[in-house]
Amino acid sequence: MERGEKLEKIIHEKGFNNSTLSKATGVPYSTIDSMIKRNLKNASVDSVIKICNVLGIQAESIVNENEQKPKNLYEINSEFTKVPILGEISCGDPLYVEENFAGYRIESTDSLPSGNAYYLKAQGNSMSPTIPQGAYVLIREQEDVENGEIAAVLLSNDHEASLKRVRKSNDTLMLIPDNSEYEPIVVNEKNPCKILGKAVRYTFDL
Repeated sequence: MERGEKLEKIIHEKGFNNSTLSKATGVPYSTIDSMIKRNLKNASVDSVIKICNVLGIQAESIVNENEQKPKNLYEINSEFTKVPILGEISCGDPLYVEENFAGYRIESTDSLPSGNAYYLKAQGNSMSPTIPQGAYVLIREQEDVENGEIAAVLLSNDHEASLKRVRKSNDTLMLIPDNSEYEPIVVNEKNPCKILGKAVRYTFDL
């Protein structure tokens, strides 16, 4: 099966057509139509990844392994990984349970940090301008971070991880928003928190 036919088949199987997929991805209708008709020839990697993110597939699934890849898609030769986006998180449950998943983003495996990684979508503007609202923040799972680093933390009275800068002073732990309009959070026995991981970088879809 040609690459274009394979992509068109997956689009229909996922309940989309070219028009609805264009709206969901921001990739122009004409670009999607051209990718299908021209078997992804000269398609940009950015467009391919946006489409794959929405369809929930790996980029390699629409490229036949035995075919010569188009020059503009040479990155497809690298292994790609579906990185989960985590939404609501229960304090007593493991992170990687199905109920926590809010979708996936596709990343080149070589670009990911070692260990487990996942994405959180920044809600609100407490970490702006460092992290804009709506950005997808890549988190490396770890139980602690260095002083001054940004971490994904889960407060005992919340079910959604938030992003805060961690400040340590003697036995005191504080969660500091980068936006001065928000108050710091002092962690103590009455207001405990769990550090879920370290913020590595963020991406932002236009």
